[in-house]
Amino acid sequence: MSRPLVFGPTYAELRDPQLLDPKLRARARAARDAAPLAEENLFNIGWRDPTGRIPHRVLPPALTGVSAPIVVVSGRRFPSGSHKVGPAYCILMEKQLEGQAVPGVHTLVCPSTGNYGIGGAWVGGRMGYRTLTVVTEGVEAQRYEKIRAYGGDVEIAPGTGSDLKPLLDRVRVLAADPRNVVLEQYSEFGNYRFHYAVTGNTIAELVQDLGAHGIGDGTVRAFVAAVGSGGTLAAADRLRQRFPGLVTVALEPLQCPTLYNLGFGSHQIDGVGHRHVSWIHNVCAMDYLLCVDDLECLLGLQLVQEGTDALIAEGVPEIEARGFGNFFGVSGVCNVLGAIRTARLLGCGPRDTVVTVATDGFDRYQSVLMKLTRERGPMDWDEARRRLELFRGAPVGRVLEGTPAVRERWLNQKYLTWVEQRGRSEDDLRAQAHEDFWLREQARVAEFERRQRELRTAA
Repeated sequence: MSRPLVFGPTYAELRDPQLLDPKLRARARAARDAAPLAEENLFNIGWRDPTGRIPHRVLPPALTGVSAPIVVVSGRRFPSGSHKVGPAYCILMEKQLEGQAVPGVHTLVCPSTGNYGIGGAWVGGRMGYRTLTVVTEGVEAQRYEKIRAYGGDVEIAPGTGSDLKPLLDRVRVLAADPRNVVLEQYSEFGNYRFHYAVTGNTIAELVQDLGAHGIGDGTVRAFVAAVGSGGTLAAADRLRQRFPGLVTVALEPLQCPTLYNLGFGSHQIDGVGHRHVSWIHNVCAMDYLLCVDDLECLLGLQLVQEGTDALIAEGVPEIEARGFGNFFGVSGVCNVLGAIRTARLLGCGPRDTVVTVATDGFDRYQSVLMKLTRERGPMDWDEARRRLELFRGAPVGRVLEGTPAVRERWLNQKYLTWVEQRGRSEDDLRAQAHEDFWLREQARVAEFERRQRELRTAA
């Protein structure tokens, strides 16, 4: 039996919660801590905290080794503990508006190797749906526990944490049942639109404010993010419109260099590399691709989490060093390493702001560091100092420029997954080479904004 639709925020309200009715905003703020599973928390999705501040860190040069401001925007304060809840909400919101998902009728199926499945379980539960998250065997136990805590069910498919194909194969079977609706971050443009309209504009506002306070020049020189589903990189499409000349840099695990050289392999950075190119990933807007070693990300995470005293001794301001605890997950450290190396690659100086994101915090990685300690032993003082050089002294490493020929090859890499295996047309794939394709997807933000307001008012 169907249930009434639950309506959450519009795209504009996700970007700026001050647009909400003051009474609704007050209820949402009260629910954040007192009732974190209440549906009012849908209105807490977004980058801003209850005071309107955008949680972030400007990393000190004593850590980065570069003079350019490295700005890291944090997603750990989103409901569910990761910004991935934003794309999950927008995909479901759009499906509801188009009549493709009805609570009480449909089960939401969320394929995920990381935080997206947790976000899907959280969003689905708040909007009245049963959810089923399909994950791979290699995903940390903390993630299963969070999905179940939000009322979601879990199905485990074979494969490593970075292996996407078993998930998509299983989801293809589940999608044949009309009672199931798939919320898939790799092809659904609600993911792209969340980061384009919300993440991109939020970062622009933050950087302009930092510039007014003497940090950078108020523009973004480069935006850096791991490839993942391709969604986060959509923020760069908006930032380039605000700041022409922006450089977009994507990151891949060295152990799974899919775009770098059609490589493959398993790696230890959840949600970052999947051996395929997502449909929603605007590869024709990428300027550079950098490879990051997953072991460096693990070693770096342990340093910022457990090496506070060593960082202070090496010149990192104490307030900064002590603030790193719980701020980063593995992918966040990956993005930081990539941002620092981007600053070196581009020769950035004190006025050139480089921006990246920390998808989540440390709360879901305790088992990762416990495993690292068992395998490599505890991190002593000398080892902490050596690891600091991963941040402030490591070379740029493998880099590939997004020339026209390289971008064409990146686009062609979508063919196997999306045309041969998923039934997309060749014409649809070719269309992605043209800016008009992406402008049309961006323009739909206004359409969904209008429809959401109309239905919410009618309800």
